[in-house]
Amino acid sequence: MAKSSSSFVCANCGARHKKWAGNCDACGEWNTISEDVPLSSGPTRGTLGGVRGRQIPLSDLATNETPPPRTRSRMEELDRVLGGGLVPASAVLVGGDPGIGKSTLLLQAAASFANSGMSCVYVSGEEATAQVRMRAQRLGLADAPVRLASETNLRDILTTLDAERPDLAIIDSIQTMWSDTVDSAPGSVSQVRAASHELTQFAKQRNTAVILVGHVTKEGQIAGPRVVEHMVDTVLYFEGERGHQFRILRAVKNRFGPADEIGVFEMTGEGLAEVANPSALFLSDRDRPAPGSVVFAGIEGTRPVLVEFQALVAPSSLSQPRRSVVGWDSGRLSMVLAVLEARCGISFAGLDVYLNVAGGMRISEPAADLAVAAALLSAREDAALPADCVVFGELSLSGALRPVGQTENRLKEAQKLGFTAAIAPDGSKISGDSGLSVRKIADLTGFVGEVFGAG
Repeated sequence: MAKSSSSFVCANCGARHKKWAGNCDACGEWNTISEDVPLSSGPTRGTLGGVRGRQIPLSDLATNETPPPRTRSRMEELDRVLGGGLVPASAVLVGGDPGIGKSTLLLQAAASFANSGMSCVYVSGEEATAQVRMRAQRLGLADAPVRLASETNLRDILTTLDAERPDLAIIDSIQTMWSDTVDSAPGSVSQVRAASHELTQFAKQRNTAVILVGHVTKEGQIAGPRVVEHMVDTVLYFEGERGHQFRILRAVKNRFGPADEIGVFEMTGEGLAEVANPSALFLSDRDRPAPGSVVFAGIEGTRPVLVEFQALVAPSSLSQPRRSVVGWDSGRLSMVLAVLEARCGISFAGLDVYLNVAGGMRISEPAADLAVAAALLSAREDAALPADCVVFGELSLSGALRPVGQTENRLKEAQKLGFTAAIAPDGSKISGDSGLSVRKIADLTGFVGEVFGAG
């Protein structure tokens, strides 16, 4: 009798190990390794040894099939992130920190889709149906034709969905689901992978759209094996700071639309309210110029968004000065500080540096390099930039400023919000009159000398 093979998998990075260990050698995390029980043994002989599969049909790339129809939820921010609406038979994974508002968002989405004519089933593995009803009453959704269930047994859930055949099924959350065919505890790597696979296959075979809620790790990644993100069609992250009322729904993967698209919501007492013009909301408190404050004209997906970078530079009493960043990449901040010192002779040694993106927004675009450098210089020199000026541009290690894409969309958004000037890299393509006074600068040294009068 062949001995059953088993391996151990890290829930944080997915690395495989031959035996259990307290620490993962690949990512360095503790207590994340668990046994991965194979779902099936598979055939023992190859196809040429007598075990043959069926021949699959092949087709051409050219087709006359129409694109899949989309159903809009009447929540414009959600439809934007989904790529224009919900596609039938699609699998969507939504992740976010605990208490950030995932269940509130999806309950509002289920009510909106149900009011649009779709049959919706909301299955909660974390709350009783009475708790879900209480939230629906608080949000004013008690009359929405959404059917509820509280269950964690995957077999019972699939049997119910197969009998009901809804247009949309929401599973909250995938970490609470357990399959009786897998010999491990709920939330383990094997259980999460098996449940995700079964629900995704059900979505494709029964033409039912499935939305899965996933917990995230302390690093902000969806917990469980990374293969879950490859199974589904769309991966959305619901981001935000608990101290801010703004919430960002960001698409990091979308087979039916653009990735990196965002939807902006505001948490209110009556649930999540859509923000049609996030730029105006993020800049609502800018009354007068302030040192260390710079407005960045960015692009999130297909949407131009203006956000405010805030920097504070202060003398440090520590042997190793602090470098604190909220909403931006800390490694990129170190690069900007190094370029300022190496190419411009401006040192931040002995100074604490704090950088923040106002409103709880997270920026990953390289075009924010110049805005960050401007905010740091403004804070260090205690000199404010004009309040009606936006800044954008990518910074190279040589100190040169590189042009960025969609320059015209950035300038149009700035003009719409009342800005009259912009600082952009030399070589930026601007066709026609943008309505703004655009100052083009070739390198960081020229920027420091021209804007701050130093060099």
